[in-house]
Amino acid sequence: MAEWRTLFDVAVRPVPGRVFARVAGGSIDHAAFQRDAQRWHAAFDALPGTTFALHFDDATRFASALFGAWHAGKTVVLPGDALPGTLARLQSRVDGFAGDWPGVSAIRESEVGDALLTPLDPEATRLVVFTSGSTGEPVAIEKRLRQLDAEARSLESALGAGLGDVAIHGTVSHQHIYGLLFRVLWPLAAGRAIVPRAFFPEDLLAAMEGHETVLVASPAHLKRLPAQLGWPSVHGRLRAVFSSGGALPAEAAHDVARLLGVPPVEILGSSETGGIAWRRWDEEQPAWRPLPGVEWQLAEGVLEVRSLHLAEPAWWRSQDRAEVDGTGGFRLLGRADRIVKVEERRVSLDALERQIQTHPSVREARVLLLGGQRAVLVAVVVLDPDARVPDDASGRRALANTLTRHLADTQDAVARPRRWRFVSALPTNAQGKVTEAALTALFRPERPPAHWTLREPTHARVELPLDASLAVFEGHFTQAAILPGVAQLDWAVQLAREVFPLPATFLRMEALKFQRVARPGDRIRLDLEWLADRSTLVFRYESEHGPHASGRVVFADGE
Repeated sequence: MAEWRTLFDVAVRPVPGRVFARVAGGSIDHAAFQRDAQRWHAAFDALPGTTFALHFDDATRFASALFGAWHAGKTVVLPGDALPGTLARLQSRVDGFAGDWPGVSAIRESEVGDALLTPLDPEATRLVVFTSGSTGEPVAIEKRLRQLDAEARSLESALGAGLGDVAIHGTVSHQHIYGLLFRVLWPLAAGRAIVPRAFFPEDLLAAMEGHETVLVASPAHLKRLPAQLGWPSVHGRLRAVFSSGGALPAEAAHDVARLLGVPPVEILGSSETGGIAWRRWDEEQPAWRPLPGVEWQLAEGVLEVRSLHLAEPAWWRSQDRAEVDGTGGFRLLGRADRIVKVEERRVSLDALERQIQTHPSVREARVLLLGGQRAVLVAVVVLDPDARVPDDASGRRALANTLTRHLADTQDAVARPRRWRFVSALPTNAQGKVTEAALTALFRPERPPAHWTLREPTHARVELPLDASLAVFEGHFTQAAILPGVAQLDWAVQLAREVFPLPATFLRMEALKFQRVARPGDRIRLDLEWLADRSTLVFRYESEHGPHASGRVVFADGE
């Protein structure tokens, strides 16, 4: 840590010759950073008011403006985006805006600035970030500079060994606490070069080639690294890969190690706590190790932490369930609240439900996260009695689009539901409770959509595409996904009731044969014949593979 400086004086003592940032066409040194910070100091110092919101696309300009505002004694508010809803929320709490704000007259740096900058006060220098918190509403969290400095020191102590004089590349935004620390504050304190954010893997690879580097990324980006790109070109020069903001699946972590030549290091933390723990994916399922200076304990199975990264010295209770690993670390067991991570974006299901319910056509809403290869948010909506549930698919799509637009001013695309279901009442169990299982079932139907090709008084034919997402494929056969016979019988009766006047009472089955299994991906044809004089339904399943099943269902005559 020979080059280490505190965050209190990084703009006061520039390191001569040290690269501050790599930019298009070359680089700039720390002395240039200091001059830019002085110009921003002059701009903020000339303004009344104490609190200013910063939003910059470029990390280099952001860093200069941030320290310029701090040295002018201003509290900096750091929103995660510049959406209209975010701007509206900030109007009443800040005295001005600096940076890239569409449609806003933003503060610009001064043409000159030569004031002598003195070290920042670690307690009086403040930053405000936002998180959804436990209620789901955006909650302002104030950070003192001494907290941020302590966390940067902790990261260098735990993870800085062997990094040396590297450039810090990243796919994450400095407008969020993780990107702020890893792409701006920690590099500044350690004298490492900041690099513009890369959005696409091709650009990232091109930027990293040719020099020693570190990658700061999120699970969303790391899970989607194209294997066909020339990643071996960075092997040996890529010193570390950091991931935070959400869980990095084990399969993705091991793919990253194979593609990039270095196992990723995952960071656990939050806006409230700062960094808590880290783990390196050089084994199958590594446990979390606390960062230096972080104490932890379990209270009723829930993780509690205490460190200098927190505003107060008291224990902070998280909403993460955990268990002791046995080697000085811990393993996480899931969340105890309704805050979920979608593409590393923290989303409150409670808050999203409340926002959907502000639409005049909505009476109730429930939002949940559907798992799978790519987790997505989905919503179940009960409409107001005056708003009719559309009968056709196009009407339901139009209504879903209306509600999506209703959320657009305050939620970006990642945090909006991708799929919608409109029901007359929320599904309940025998105890009258709305359960997640019942809501999930609405998105994983037992039966595929029916495509009728023949509907006559005594004969009918329907085609059924078997999708792997159908709930009937789960839990019946452990070796392979096979359409259960009981489902085939049930579908035959259900669909027959849509076209024939079947009696209500089942009597018996006759001549039941299962000849060939049906699997996901098959498109099966169901032929139905109603023998009214014998109260008998004849059914037969076939596909391009041949016959699958057939039989007769006899109903009680006259019922």
